[in-house]
Amino acid sequence: MVIHLHIAVFIAILLGCVVVSGAIAFFAGVSHRKKVAELQIGSAEQEAKRIVSEALKTAEAKKKESILEGKDEIHRLRNESEKELRERRAEVQRQERRIQQKEETLDKKLENLEKKEDAVAAKAKQIEEKLAETETIKKSQFDMLERISGFTADQAKDYLLKNLENELQHEKAVKIMDVEQQTKDESDKRAREIISLAIQRCAADHVSEAAVSVVPLPNDEMKGRIIGREGRNIRTLETLTGVDLIIDDTPETITLSSFEPVRREVARIALERLIADGRIHPTRIEEMVEKARREVDATIKAEGERAVIEAGVNGIHPELVKLLGRLRYRTSYGQNVLNHSLEVSYLAGVMASELGINPTLARRAGLLHDIGKALDHEIEGSHVEIGIDVARKYKESEAVIHAIQAHHGDVEPKTVVACLVQAADAISAARPGARRENLENYIKRLEKLEEISSSFPGVERSFAIQAGREVRIMVKPEIIKDDNMVLLARDICQKIEQSLDYPGQIKVNIIRESRAIDYAK
Repeated sequence: MVIHLHIAVFIAILLGCVVVSGAIAFFAGVSHRKKVAELQIGSAEQEAKRIVSEALKTAEAKKKESILEGKDEIHRLRNESEKELRERRAEVQRQERRIQQKEETLDKKLENLEKKEDAVAAKAKQIEEKLAETETIKKSQFDMLERISGFTADQAKDYLLKNLENELQHEKAVKIMDVEQQTKDESDKRAREIISLAIQRCAADHVSEAAVSVVPLPNDEMKGRIIGREGRNIRTLETLTGVDLIIDDTPETITLSSFEPVRREVARIALERLIADGRIHPTRIEEMVEKARREVDATIKAEGERAVIEAGVNGIHPELVKLLGRLRYRTSYGQNVLNHSLEVSYLAGVMASELGINPTLARRAGLLHDIGKALDHEIEGSHVEIGIDVARKYKESEAVIHAIQAHHGDVEPKTVVACLVQAADAISAARPGARRENLENYIKRLEKLEEISSSFPGVERSFAIQAGREVRIMVKPEIIKDDNMVLLARDICQKIEQSLDYPGQIKVNIIRESRAIDYAK
């Protein structure tokens, strides 16, 4: 028991020693770690102080460097500003000197101008004095002239102007007569030779052509078949051809009415074939109209090619050739336009050859001068305007275009070819039998011609003779003197040209007669 007690005490002492030694070791380790930690903390503080010190040194160095750079930049900017300021000051000084010089110059000019104004004012005063003196002298001279002549100033002026006007009028009339007579003597002879030769060499037919618009029928029963049930046949034919069919009481005839000759020709051919065939119904009408249209197109092309060959020109656009062929079915006052164009082409070519001008160009212009009439039923405008547009579209030369434009006098002809085409057109249209004219329009033109001639003062009577180719005018001898006759004839001609449309030319013949009658007793 005691042993166990001793063992227990020993163990307790041993455990106490272990505990004490462990505590001593623990406290010793803690003390050692504390020392190590303190040493590390001191080292870290030193390192931190060193880093802070180095950072402060670096920052101080950079601060100084930045301050130096800022000072350098400020110095540079200050230098540049001072330089720019010096330059601006120098420029301002130059401007000030220039302005000062200009002011000095302006002052000098102003001073000189004032001197000149003073001089001008002095001269103006002298001039006014001299004018007053001149007026006084002039008035005294006028008074003296009036006393000597017995006329006032206005009476003398009227007298002098009247005498001068009479002398000038006489000289003008004499000069005009001399020049006109000389020009007529030279030009008439040459013109007669050229035109007579051209007409002799142009063997054109003098037959007036009329457009056919009546289709004969074998019997009156055919009218009912052409009309058809409820009018379907005649409606189909009118719709397809664009032609009006007039069926009236006229026995065995049908009238075709259309402003467009090509449509009328298509309708005529189709209707004649339907009558000959006897089978008349809408389907058959369509077939016949189509065949007739193809036939007319072929005829148009053939006629155009024939005209080009006969005129002796080449290189004409195919569309223009077709338009020429369409003129085969176009008439003007009963004259076939294609034959008229060929005739104009021949005449212009012959006259061009006589004058030494290019005859091919003249024939080409003459052939195409009325080309606009092929389309004047389809396009608005005169045939001259349409012809110009068509010729320009198909690349005709400017000489040909100008001849088309001038052949009716719409513009002044500027080339010899244009004058030849104008003359040839007048010859072809004005020759006997070439054209038909409505009697009423013909009578109105003659009456208008006499009315224009009688509208001038001093005209006693006027007569239109030679079918309107000449107007004979009787004047009052006490009003119209010999010197005034030439001027009166020219004025009447100008008014006729402005007021009337006519082919060829009109001769104005003025007659002045003075008679003295007495009786011997």
